[in-house]
Amino acid sequence: MSSPSKHFECRWQASRLLLAVYLAALALALLTLSLIDLPHWAAALGVLACLLHAAWVLPRQILLSHPGAVTGLRRDEEGWQLFSRRHGWMPVQLRPDSLALPMVVVLRFRLAGERRARGLCVPMDALPRELHRRLRVRLKFSRRRWAAPE
Repeated sequence: MSSPSKHFECRWQASRLLLAVYLAALALALLTLSLIDLPHWAAALGVLACLLHAAWVLPRQILLSHPGAVTGLRRDEEGWQLFSRRHGWMPVQLRPDSLALPMVVVLRFRLAGERRARGLCVPMDALPRELHRRLRVRLKFSRRRWAAPE
């Protein structure tokens, strides 16, 4: 039996499915703010918070147009690494609460030298079907997947 390769790399693109889900949630939040009985200043503050959140999240997490948006993952001798156009390949420690489901992969990770964990979604339409399956398999069965970067 041959040993599995330690090298793995995938890069994803913006997901129409994730965009649709986010815009639907945003529309429901704005609709809720307009329907519930709130003072006008509180409703305006809620709408402003929703729009600011959308302005921050859309380019960084959904449309992947921001230079700091994470668009790739690889595993090599040095461990797991994430890619962004601004920072290049960054060593990360994957967290045990990451999920690898058929419809979506939720990566929870911590950058080297940071205490807080971050997360990102890789929906099934962001990668070719076979590559998405390989990513899920790697995340479920990779040895030392939770090890800190060296």
